[in-house]
Amino acid sequence: MAFDIEMIAARYSKMEAAITQARKIVGRPLTLTEKILYNHLWDGNPSKSFGRGADYVDFAPDRVAMQDATAQMALLQFMQAGRKKVAVPSTVHCDHLITAKEESGKDLGVAVTENKEVYDFLSSVSNKYGIGFWKPGAGIIHQVVLENYAFPGGMMIGTDSHTVNAGGLGMVAIGVGGADACDVMAGLPWELKWPKAIGVKLTGKLNGWTSAKDVILKVAGILTVKGGTGAIVEYFGPGAEALSCTGKGTICNMGAEIGATTSTFGYDASMERYLRSTNRSDVADLANKYKAHLTADPEVYADPAKYFDQVIEIDLDTLEPYVNGPFTPDLATPISKMKEEATKNGWPLKVEVGLIGSCTNSSYEDISRAASLAKQVASKGLKTKAEFTITPGSELVRYTIARDGFIDTFHKIGAKVFSNACGPCIGMWSRVGAEKKEKNTIVHSFNRNFQARQDGNPNTYAFVASPEITTALAIAGDLGFNPLTDTLVNEKGEKVKLDPPTGEELPNKGFAVEDAGYVAPAADGSGVQVIVDPGSTRLQLLAPFKAWEGTDLKGLKLLIKAKGKCTTDHISMAGPWLKFRGHLDNISNNLLIGATNFFNGKTNEVKNQITGNYEPVPQTQRAYKAQGIGSIVVGDENYGEGSSREHAAMEPRHLGVRAVLVKSFARIHETNLKKQGMLALTFANKDDYDKIQEDDSIDIIGLTSFQEGKPLSLVLNHKDGKKDEIQVNHTYNAQQIEWFKAGAALNLMKA
Repeated sequence: MAFDIEMIAARYSKMEAAITQARKIVGRPLTLTEKILYNHLWDGNPSKSFGRGADYVDFAPDRVAMQDATAQMALLQFMQAGRKKVAVPSTVHCDHLITAKEESGKDLGVAVTENKEVYDFLSSVSNKYGIGFWKPGAGIIHQVVLENYAFPGGMMIGTDSHTVNAGGLGMVAIGVGGADACDVMAGLPWELKWPKAIGVKLTGKLNGWTSAKDVILKVAGILTVKGGTGAIVEYFGPGAEALSCTGKGTICNMGAEIGATTSTFGYDASMERYLRSTNRSDVADLANKYKAHLTADPEVYADPAKYFDQVIEIDLDTLEPYVNGPFTPDLATPISKMKEEATKNGWPLKVEVGLIGSCTNSSYEDISRAASLAKQVASKGLKTKAEFTITPGSELVRYTIARDGFIDTFHKIGAKVFSNACGPCIGMWSRVGAEKKEKNTIVHSFNRNFQARQDGNPNTYAFVASPEITTALAIAGDLGFNPLTDTLVNEKGEKVKLDPPTGEELPNKGFAVEDAGYVAPAADGSGVQVIVDPGSTRLQLLAPFKAWEGTDLKGLKLLIKAKGKCTTDHISMAGPWLKFRGHLDNISNNLLIGATNFFNGKTNEVKNQITGNYEPVPQTQRAYKAQGIGSIVVGDENYGEGSSREHAAMEPRHLGVRAVLVKSFARIHETNLKKQGMLALTFANKDDYDKIQEDDSIDIIGLTSFQEGKPLSLVLNHKDGKKDEIQVNHTYNAQQIEWFKAGAALNLMKA
């Protein structure tokens, strides 16, 4: 039986009435996305039509999922909420704190020892408040959610941007910050601006070397890293129905890289097969009963241009494999053009490492197709030229692929099998030689390839591809190798060609596992004690942020004017800093150390206006805080893209930054800033970015009459005595303005 089957049945029972009423109000057929959203309104009764990209709406998500790095801060906040138990089904997954170095057993053992304090904290909080706990080694949050909790037509939020993976099972699943998760676990409504709608029609059927990953790699090239911002992407068409459920999950997973709120697919036979294979026939039976409500109305897919704000069409019959990168996941290059592009741009052609797995591509199907290529290494007399690693997505998958011989196949070509965890995908990779910062190329089946993300080396050129293409390029050791057309020379000197990959959508013998890693919470957690050592370097109880002082903010110092891409990795790095995710003061020592200073082109070196010296960003900001001086951060386009790293908003708030002013925000980061009582502002005229000078002292005017839809003014007081006044915009609604005034959304919850 599935987890929370009563909750799922209750949600389905409300669906027909809510959708029928919504269809009357809107006055037209509904997309799948609209059906799910209207069925999850907080008040439970559709009574008005909402404007896409305009109206803020309160929702009632079905569940919450948290990974261990973000769960620490989310649960530290929840502990202040005064609740005895979570209001909706919630889970914690220990997947982010395991460093990949040698092999799964050793690496997991080291992690359990090193992170004992954090794991004990998370397990005890989970036990106390009725939260399901998945132990270290159980698997990556998104794979585990797909296998156990996702259900067609549901809505969930998760404290990780790749929560969207659950769209592969027909959910609206959205990445959020810990404060949002805290609200929902506390039984409060969750707010989202009603999303725009992008439709992607898939025709044809995947064949040969092409996989589901190539669909989203192509879409990323079309929409770029911000083209999906504020929108939900809905995939449909005969090509969509021909995809496996886990293939759909891959596409939805990497939708985070186009900035989309989430992505989803209508319920179909592949989802039913997956539900039944993962011991959830009860969910499949319910979904079959309500099938008409778990996809868009027929008129929508018959004439999508009438119902979506943008429509993209992709023919899977002719789709070519893609390799995206380096340094950004939207630089899409067809495999047939890669050698030419690499040569033209000076990208290193020698592939040093190929890495498959991660939350994006670690299904049984993915691993089986990669294994079919690994088998050819021996059968065709080849030798793998690059290092090769596998990161299984869950213990369920790992145990099953071990039973079916795939792990032995990988070991025979010299591969390392890492723990069921995020590992290299998020920078938790102890890569030998990375500290030398040599120029090199790696190829992986992950979702992100920002500079220095995987191994900390800014000179590692990381490329994103499917597991199949990653495996082929690792075998060849050559980024310019096109397995569709090119041959390799084996150890006998013969030219041989790799056969296209083959694999199984689901294991013929069924899934198997001895210990999936789940620990159920106590039925009554009132007697459970949660202890945080005051002297700990890993965990720190939170103190409330101060409320707004009721005046305009004057004399703010410019902390940094960031140039170019500034992701949450740049604002709050992962990798070795993950160990401090539960200690706000310690992790604040990584504030903006990866951002490029516009004025000197350097990272982690800004002018301290008190001393006149160039100093590290955190040190400079701490100096301002010590003297009671507020500051402002200025940024470029799509500021805060990437992970839903709440720390990227909490750190500047903790250290005394009062406002972030940018050309445009990534959705989750803007919300996270608002939740923590920060001012998230955008230039009314983007050219005003150029008016910001290094020694500026800045006043924010208009806060005493702060209103929804009313711009604010900034006075730039330059060092030479001159001034510039510019207009800045914001997207705060009345409730969010109250968050600002209270000092944080959490302060209002406790009031």
